[in-house]
This record gives sequence, C-alpha cells and structure tokens, in this order.
Amino acid sequence: MEMVQTKVHHKKRQVVIFIILIILWEAGSESIQYSILEETESGTFVANLTKDLGLRMGELAARAAQVVFKGNRQYLQFDPETYDLLLNEKLDREELCGSTEPCVLPFQVLLKNPVQFIQGELQLQDVNDHAPEFLENEILLKISESSHTGTAFPLKIAQDLDVGSNTVQNYTISTNFHFHIFTRNRSDGRKYPELVLDKELDREEQPELRLTLTALDGGSPPKTGTSQVLIMVLDINDNAPEFARQLYEVQVPENSPIGSLVITVSARDLDAGTYGELSYSFFQSSNQVIQAFEVNTVTGDIRLKKMLDFEEIRSYRIEIEASDGGGLSGKCTVAIEVTDVNDNAPELTMSLLMNDIPENTPDTVVAIFGISDPDAGDNGKMMCYIQDHLPFLLKITVENFYTLVTEGALDRESRAKYNITITVTDMGTPRLKTEHNITVLVSDVNDNAPAFTQTSYTLSVRENNSPALHIGTVRATDRDAGANAQVTYSLLPPLDAHVPLASLVSINPDNGHLFALRSLDYEALRAFEFRVGAADRGSPALSSQALVRVLVADDNDNAPFVLYPLQNASAPCTELVPRAAEAGYLVTKVVAVDGDSGQNAWLSYQLLKATEPGLFGVWAHNGEVRTARLLSERDAAKHRLVVLVKDNGEPPLSASVTLHVLLADGFSQPYLPAPEAEAPDAAPATPLTVYLVVALASVSSLFVFSVLVFVAVRLCRRGGAATVGRCSVPEGPFPGHLVDVSGTGTLSQSYQYEVCLMGGSGTREFKCLKPLVPNIMGEGVGTDTEDNSNFRNHFGFN
Repeated sequence: MEMVQTKVHHKKRQVVIFIILIILWEAGSESIQYSILEETESGTFVANLTKDLGLRMGELAARAAQVVFKGNRQYLQFDPETYDLLLNEKLDREELCGSTEPCVLPFQVLLKNPVQFIQGELQLQDVNDHAPEFLENEILLKISESSHTGTAFPLKIAQDLDVGSNTVQNYTISTNFHFHIFTRNRSDGRKYPELVLDKELDREEQPELRLTLTALDGGSPPKTGTSQVLIMVLDINDNAPEFARQLYEVQVPENSPIGSLVITVSARDLDAGTYGELSYSFFQSSNQVIQAFEVNTVTGDIRLKKMLDFEEIRSYRIEIEASDGGGLSGKCTVAIEVTDVNDNAPELTMSLLMNDIPENTPDTVVAIFGISDPDAGDNGKMMCYIQDHLPFLLKITVENFYTLVTEGALDRESRAKYNITITVTDMGTPRLKTEHNITVLVSDVNDNAPAFTQTSYTLSVRENNSPALHIGTVRATDRDAGANAQVTYSLLPPLDAHVPLASLVSINPDNGHLFALRSLDYEALRAFEFRVGAADRGSPALSSQALVRVLVADDNDNAPFVLYPLQNASAPCTELVPRAAEAGYLVTKVVAVDGDSGQNAWLSYQLLKATEPGLFGVWAHNGEVRTARLLSERDAAKHRLVVLVKDNGEPPLSASVTLHVLLADGFSQPYLPAPEAEAPDAAPATPLTVYLVVALASVSSLFVFSVLVFVAVRLCRRGGAATVGRCSVPEGPFPGHLVDVSGTGTLSQSYQYEVCLMGGSGTREFKCLKPLVPNIMGEGVGTDTEDNSNFRNHFGFN
C-alpha cells in the first residue's frame, strides 16, 4: 500500500487578531470581554480600554489603572504612553486550558481614586499549531477469517491538542482491497476510525495485512498523523468476551496514594482454550488516562500510577477492552470521579499596598487584594479577617476582593507603626489558612505645636556681667517628627515698648540659649520681662510662647557716698562742742548713702583717725559722733576726726569723711535725749531723698545766715566783732546718681543746729551748741518747739 503525502509550502504566517468588545452592565458592575488568537506575539495591541470604558483621555493613567489576573500572572499590560491594552507575553492555549473549550482567562481592571473594579475576560482562540498524533506507531488488529463483510472494527484514535475545528476531523486508510475506513463521532465529540470489511479474508491466502492509517485535522492547510495497522487473520472464534457491566462508576479521593486500587473490571468468554483466555487493556485512552492509571492485563485491576489532582482534572472516562485468544474482544466504560480533598490553602494576591499613610485622614485605603482557593465546595469557601483592636477595617468590594481601610483618623504620636496580619482560611476539614503580614507606617502631620517645659522662666544674672553672657536656656519639645518637630526659637515683641529688648538679650534660634548682649546695671534696671516663641518647621507652622523674667542681682559696685558733711564745700565744716559736755554728748552725725541694695547697702561707721584718740567715738550703725569721756582743760581746742564709712558688700567698699571739732567754753549744757528716746520722735524717712537733701541744705544755710546776721548786729552794738564758727553748706540739690530711689538707703534724718552765745569777763566764746532734729513730715513739732524755747531763753551775752 502507498501512503498519500501532501507537500505544503509554508509561508511566513501573519497573525490576524480578532478583538471582540462586550460591555455588560449587571448589578451596577462593568464587564468587558476580549478575544485573541493564541501564540500572538508579545506587545500586540488588544484593545483601547479608554474608549471601551467611556473614560476621558488620560483618566486610566490618573487613576493608576492596573490589570490583575488570578495567580499573580500578568497576561496583559498597559502601554505606558497611550494606556492601550497590550499582550504581555505569548500565550499557549493548550498549556493554559488543555482540552477545555472555550479557553477563558478572567481578569480585573483596578482603578483607584476612587476605587473601582471592572470584570474582564480574555478568550484565547485556538490556532492549528499541533498535528494529530497516534499514541502507538503500530496498531495490532486480529480479525477472524470468518468475519462477514460489513463488519466494523474500531481503531484507536489519534490525539490532537488543538480544539474545535483544528482537532482531528477525518481518518483515511491506505488503498487496499479488503477494507475502507469510516469516521464516527464519540459521545464526547471526538472522532474515531472504524475499519469496515469490504471483502472476506482468507488466512491461507494472506495471513496478515499492513495498512497506513492517517488522521487529518480541520486546519488550513490540515495537519496529519499516521500509524501502521497490522491485521492478523485468525482462525474462527465464535464467542466474544462480555463484561459484567457496560459502565463502571467509582469515586477516588485526590489524595489516594500511588498504587492504590481504583476498581476491578471483569469479563467472561464462553470459548475454551486460548479463545477463552482474556487479556485486559486500555482502549482508545488519552495520554492523561495512561499517565494516571494502569490496568492489570490478567486480573482487570485498575490502579493509580500517579497522584490525582482534583483542581487539574476532576473526572476520567476510561474504555477497557477484554480480548480473548481468538481475536474477539469486549469493551466497557469506567467512569472515575475524583473527589476533592482540602489540600490547597487559600491564596492571597496583593494588588495595591500603601505602606506609608498620613495621620488624621480617616477612611484611607491601605491595601487592595484578592483571595482564591482552587478547592471545591466547603473546601473552597473562604473567610478573611485581621487582628482585633486595630484601627483598620476589611471591606469586600467584589467577589473575593477586599479593601483594607483605616477605621478612623490615626495619630502618629500615639502609635507610629502597625503590623497587620491578614488571615485567609477556608471552610474545609481540616481548615487551611494563609497569613500575609504587612507593616503600615503612619507618616507625620504637623498637628502638635511646640510645648515649653515651663510656662514661665525666671533667670537671674548679676549686674556688670560681660557682654554675650549665657544667662539661661528655654526649651520646647514637639511631639511631631522630622521637620514638623524641628523647633526654632525667637524673641517676641516686648509688652512694654520702653524696654529696649533688642539691645538687652538675644536667643539662639536652634537651642534656646539666652544671652545678655550688654552689661546690666542693677541700679538702672532691676528686672525685666519678655516673651519667647517656639515655632516648628511644619506647613503651616505651629508655635507657642513662654514668659521669661530676668532678675538683675546686685553687685557691690557703688561705694558709700557721704551726704553730710559734704567734702566738696569751699570751707571745711567745723563742729562746736562745749567743754562741759558729758560723755556720750552728740557732736554730729555722719550721713551717707549707698546706691546698692541688700547687704551691699548696709553701712557701718568707724573712727579711722583722731587728733586725740579716745576722746571721741562713732556709733557703728548710725554714724553718730559722740564724746567718749568728759572733756578737760588739757584737751586741745581743735580736733580733726576721720570717719570711715564702709558697706557690707564682698569685697566691701568704703568712703571717708574728715570732721573738724572745736571745743568751746562758756556754753550751757544742753539736754540731749538718749538715742533710744529720740527714736520715737524721729520722723520716718521720706521715700524721695532728693527732698531730704534740698531741705537739709536750705535749713542749714538759713540757720547759718541768721546766726551770722544776729551775731554781727550784737557785736556791732558793743563795738567789737566776735568770731563765730561757720559751717557752710552749698545750696542746690545733690546729684541724681547719689539718690537712693528705692528708699532703702541709710539717710533717714536731717539735722540743723542753733548756737547760744554768752559773754562774760570780757571773753567772747560759744557757751552752748545745741543740735535740733526737725521732722520733715511735720511730726514731733511740740518737742522741737519746747527745746528751741529753752535754747532762746539762754541765748545772750553777759
């Protein structure tokens, strides 16, 4: 016999793409369908998705469109410029779908802002890229010579991985005189060949025949596959084997071990001898059956050759042939149903993940993901959840697609990081689960103003400080992070416009250090207040403020100043003391002030030098100069005393004053109250020392002038001139810088003197020198008036 060979000249194949767009609107969702030929080159245009979905130009890019396939496969992609839908890789329909027709790959188009899901299907159309192929290169067929014409003998089919019209459509047999081929349809749609006897066989004439069986598919041009058919002519055998049942049905769990028994088929043959000996085998079985099962040729046991997978193939249909020794055979069908076992854990496919989300923004999308489980029934039902007590929610969007969103506004200062475990579990027995861990970081928003550690600060600095001295630090903290927590310090405009804050202090904007810009003077400025501000670098910036009070501490930088007696007078001040004065007689009082305060202004007095030591003494606390003992005729008439005035500072400062004392005879003994008696009559010090100084100078000048005039008149009448001790005090106020503005100085009283002159035995001497202590505020007037009256009664010359 001859084989028919057809020579086909192959030209370069041009791929024709068929695109079918179907937009379905069901229950408020969108669905699109596209169709494309398998083996199409990667990058081939599939569809203009913008036009198909009725979107604006550029909206797909703006909404970050994404194509999601099951199992993290990416069969389609977007053109980065036009966002047309392109083929991402060359697709093989037989690899993806096997014999399943139609071959549909579901996908979803994910749009963001707002989130929207669009269901889609990509249908792969088969191309004729596989030729028919027989599982055996030679088919052995035993036919009895007693077979009648017209008898049909089924042959094994050819396998073709293509589907539809591209699979096997026809069979032919090489030219011969005894047989022709007839193509029939099986119940599953496949075609199989039958060899029909046209002329009776004669074993003695021709014991065997060899024919060529050719299978042709429906492609253009068609592809072919061949197998040799060896026909052995047998002697007559009149009983064919018969199975107990024509259809065997069995269920096999997919986790059954290799070698386990599936089912046993049994047939019988009424013939005897070799014609009654049966042999079992697969008949017209596919590669899938041959790879998964094996049949014992003697016993008919069907066992597993490999592990079954329900998710891959759910059922098998096997044709079993029982052949006797005479060439006759019987057939039965075994229907095997693979039952599902929960052997697949759920799968989670992450489509969108936002690891960094801002605080204070509720309902923020954190992640979008899909879940799947290839198992069936309860084994394929799933539920998804996250841990409790987290501010996140899982929302189901479309079937098996979830969105993870924030339940409310997050606060980074309370918690900046969340570890979320997404758990997907099926409902099978035992339950299988998949966990997916994600970490969400909460980014900072400038929602916290800087806070000072204290609402007010009190700083102390000694006067006469060096410029640029660090006097203290203010500190503010910000609970935010990054630039939002970077604090800058500044001085705020002073509340008192008269305070020259810009020339007093400065602040380091980075660390809040405060510096004194110049030397401070306690006597000029004892304290001042100002506000400091702390602002972060967020947008918008937040700020706060604190009050700073600076206290200037006194330094002993002012020496005592003697108010009385003044040392810059044109003539020295001479004090008159009667020789009849008793011990403790008040000669005069040294009055001094100190511009400092506190213990720096506490003054003490001491007698530094004296013409005759031991004759006079100075009270240490009030500066009163008194006689230390009774005077005698042997004491010199003139005395020079140097009184030292010293403050209590560290180191102490001092000033000295020189007193001239003249001892005079002939004065009456005045009544001198003790210092303790004078104290109640003394007037409290005026708060304005300038008034005291002016009053003292005026009264003293007026008194001296009156005495001089009075003495001059009396002396003129007697024709002689008497010399009177003078005490000149310059008029006018004291310099302002010597005035104790606070009233804490040591000058508390002013003094004036009335002089009594009495003459006797042709001598002209001062007999009485009486000090008077007037009250500036008008108190104690009666006492002074009485004393003055007594004084006037004794004033005169003998």
